[in-house]
Amino acid sequence: MADQGGYSQHGIARTSRVRTEEQRQRDLDRIAKYRNLEDQVRQRVAASDYSPETFRLTSALLKLNPEYYTIWNARRRCLISSSFSKQPSGSSHSKASSNTFPTATTRGSSTASSSAPSATTPPSQASPTAGTSGTTAEEATHNDRSDAESEAHDFSIIRSELTFTIPLLLESPKCYWIWSYRLWILQQAISRLPAARARAVWEEELRLASRMLDKDRRNFHAWGYRRHVVAQLESPVLNGKSMAEAEFAYTTAMIHKDLSNFSAWHSRAKLIPCLLDERGADDAARRAFLDAELNQTREALNVGPEDQSLWYYHQYLILNIVRPSQHPAMAPHFSTTDRIAYLERELDEVRSLLEDYDDVQLVYEALFEYTLFLCELRRGNAKEGKIGEEEKKDLVEWLGRLKGLDPMRRGRWADLERELGLEEGPGSR
Repeated sequence: MADQGGYSQHGIARTSRVRTEEQRQRDLDRIAKYRNLEDQVRQRVAASDYSPETFRLTSALLKLNPEYYTIWNARRRCLISSSFSKQPSGSSHSKASSNTFPTATTRGSSTASSSAPSATTPPSQASPTAGTSGTTAEEATHNDRSDAESEAHDFSIIRSELTFTIPLLLESPKCYWIWSYRLWILQQAISRLPAARARAVWEEELRLASRMLDKDRRNFHAWGYRRHVVAQLESPVLNGKSMAEAEFAYTTAMIHKDLSNFSAWHSRAKLIPCLLDERGADDAARRAFLDAELNQTREALNVGPEDQSLWYYHQYLILNIVRPSQHPAMAPHFSTTDRIAYLERELDEVRSLLEDYDDVQLVYEALFEYTLFLCELRRGNAKEGKIGEEEKKDLVEWLGRLKGLDPMRRGRWADLERELGLEEGPGSR
């Protein structure tokens, strides 16, 4: 469709972007230089040349294109084959080069299956050391170094490589390959350095994760990365202990800065089971904890009932009440009477939101879902027809409002209506 009056379909004026011949030639020159650099690296890798010069070339290429994961793998091989002083004690090249990337789905570290390739190339006789910029290397002989010198040498490489990736992360903060490589370098600290020194490297990484989240509080990549770093710091290999209390306090601080921070609420939910177990919380303490979390979430919902992240966390709390076999942290020994009383109270609180927010879809979704939970507690499975008359009246009301507020999913609401036997006649839809 042709533009009218020089405007795009979104009403934004278009500007001419015709390149001059000089600009076109500069682009062609950059492309030629990039392809030449790429060809050099690929030829060297094909010849199993992992020398300091190959390492230098990978630095130049990755600065131009950090998404080029094959070159990150070549860089790993350069370090293992000819840069690090020695094999990490108790591990093979293959073990040392494997690594994982967090997915942010479980408490502590949750890892995906991506890994660096195993390095089987035998070490060369020269051992280059990466310079402070990560782009230079100095040759030395492995056998001439004492253990202390080797440790200092490897520590220097690890710090240099971590420094090298920082500007790339600032440029491409969601590039998985940079994060994967950075985690691999951090793993080398565990494999090659004493525990105390390796721990200091990982602690610095936790501070980096905090700085990233200060810049972008909702960055789920950074939250997942933080959980992975914390899991390593808690591990025996770094002489760690649980950080659940500190991390829980961190989520509280981040939520106070931004109630809509879904990742902070998610991390909070993952921490709670471990936190209560470590506190040795009895039933009374767990009940008090649940009450505090419900109160906090309720206050947040009074401010932002259209915020989906708040409703997800509120649903998590409700599931602790309704389905303790699946969510046993906060109400494992509530009686059925207790569970019904809690749920009735929360339904009343949610219903009260309609006084000021009668057009917010998420409020009606919560009312509909929690009413079904109430049927489940009182009589069993609502889909088996165990719905009381008063509950049926409410469900029909909530469903009618959802059909009006969410017409794009009208078929979904109609399916629920049939499943639950809420149809009132041919015109009900």
